[in-house]
Amino acid sequence: MEIQQALDAVRANRQAILTTIKQDGRPQLSNVLAGVGDDGLIRISTTADRAKYANLRRTPWAAIHVNGESFWAYAVVEGDVTVSEVVAEPDDAAADESVELYRALAGEHEDWDDYRASLVRDRRVVVRVAPTHAYGMLR
Repeated sequence: MEIQQALDAVRANRQAILTTIKQDGRPQLSNVLAGVGDDGLIRISTTADRAKYANLRRTPWAAIHVNGESFWAYAVVEGDVTVSEVVAEPDDAAADESVELYRALAGEHEDWDDYRASLVRDRRVVVRVAPTHAYGMLR
């Protein structure tokens, strides 16, 4: 499967499973919402207190699995990971990236000031996956 086909599958089904590597080398899987940017990066929001954040800081690699139209149809994108800074201020660059991701996944928020404040309270980060490999079957 070509990476572009897999990215199209992520665009079509943002409900994904993120796989990271735990300290003992075993996989950890998490249900997430994933968005694909115009730059081809897959972005996911999480908080700095989650195990997946620690896993990705230690081992900056992830796999993203999405289902296709049937049980047997799926796509997996593997890639190198970068993580934004933890949101420290409602108007910092990390907050702006989180707002951009929210808009891509859910549209407009009813109270952006409150949302931006929650980014600071929750210690949000954006995980960016740069695809390096893809596989699966979409038919």
